[in-house]
Amino acid sequence: MTSPWFEFPEDADRQRARFRLFCFPYAGGGASIFRSWADWLPREVEPVAVQLPGRETRLAEPLMLSMGPLTDELAEAMAPLLDRPFAFYGHSTGALISFELARVLRKRHLPQPELLFLSGQDGPREKPPVIRHTLPDPEFIEILRNCKGTPDAVLQNPDLLEILLPRIRSDGAIYETYDYEPQPPLDARIVVFEGTDDRFVTAQGLEAWGRETRAGFHHYAPLSGGHFFLHAEEKALARHINEELGRLLYEPACSAQG
Repeated sequence: MTSPWFEFPEDADRQRARFRLFCFPYAGGGASIFRSWADWLPREVEPVAVQLPGRETRLAEPLMLSMGPLTDELAEAMAPLLDRPFAFYGHSTGALISFELARVLRKRHLPQPELLFLSGQDGPREKPPVIRHTLPDPEFIEILRNCKGTPDAVLQNPDLLEILLPRIRSDGAIYETYDYEPQPPLDARIVVFEGTDDRFVTAQGLEAWGRETRAGFHHYAPLSGGHFFLHAEEKALARHINEELGRLLYEPACSAQG
């Protein structure tokens, strides 16, 4: 299947894997940030990177500014791909999008993820009432500089900023205008990651994800780095993700044999 919403591995054998991991990027990011993940995921797992409108291969498309329309369109686009077990990974705003999408799938009586990997994002009930996406460019750029995820060479280049800023602002709008609606907990295990120096999360906020599941919750010890630790600590993150996926892929078969 081809879809502008998803980037698939080029390996045809990988596309026949028995399990899928859908990956949701952080604010302003595109599917390419997950391109290396096929190198370390088990062969039984097909990584499927989510490509939001206005990013990379969809650069000419209008940006989306609110959670409801985004998750509704994602659910519709994803439905044909839910023919095998799957999990979600989302970082920062991507974590919130993946969580809300899981609830939309449940509402539509579609298959739901067996596991949610969430990183760099407090639980949805803990979302602070901040509005940054409408700030003037100088103040907004300073926030990006403090996040330490955008090279200074980019932040000092007017042509690159003209492309980048609207995309980060649009994801900021999705995050900052999102209103949490109380619903029953999900039937998916939730696993949470953070960076040691991430000033955008709190211990209380991360633990709050445990209230959103009735299928088990685990908060891993912090990995070295700031808000974008998933790049610097990709190997350590991979080790934990593979450990969790291994329980889904192999343990039922082992127990059935003996």
